[in-house]
Amino acid sequence: MKDGGKRWLVPAAVAVLLVPLAKIAWDGARDGLGANPIEAVQNRLGFWAITLLALSLVPTPAAELLRVRWPQRLRRVLGVTAFAYALLHFGFYVGVDKFFDWPTISQDLTKRPFLMVGFAALLCLTSLAVTSTDGWVRRLGYPRWKRLHRLAYLAAALAVVHFAWRVKADLRRPLLFAAAFALLLAARVPGWLRRGAGRVGSR
Repeated sequence: MKDGGKRWLVPAAVAVLLVPLAKIAWDGARDGLGANPIEAVQNRLGFWAITLLALSLVPTPAAELLRVRWPQRLRRVLGVTAFAYALLHFGFYVGVDKFFDWPTISQDLTKRPFLMVGFAALLCLTSLAVTSTDGWVRRLGYPRWKRLHRLAYLAAALAVVHFAWRVKADLRRPLLFAAAFALLLAARVPGWLRRGAGRVGSR
């Protein structure tokens, strides 16, 4: 199949990526969010943010190691959607959980470590989402843009710590995400080494 035959991938991905949000809204309308709906919504939004962040890191090693290139078409939409879910996760905390109580929010963000780490992850994702356009690639230059977008791995590490500190006792899912991110990072190392060796050899 020619590359142009996969133009449906991004619209289809957007539709699929909106399903968890639609499910949250559906469950909320039907009182299906349990005894603590605010916590349930925050947990679901955070889960999908970290899940999509992990998925956004798959296309590059898939292309480098497996020569499977079509997922690269989805890298940007996965990353931007991960940011959108993270922003909703934080926005729900600000607007619904704390009802725009800025003194309390400010205190939380300066004195509660799991919130500080989560907010740092959101700032990383914000910088990645803002600079995800082709225009920013041209402004920064591709090498600098690539270096900037390695912040995705820092965001992933911060997100895992935020998740682990939030759940406290049951660390199974945070540890699974930590293992997934570690594998994805390890999968990038051969490519980085090859490019580093190529630059040294060209001098």
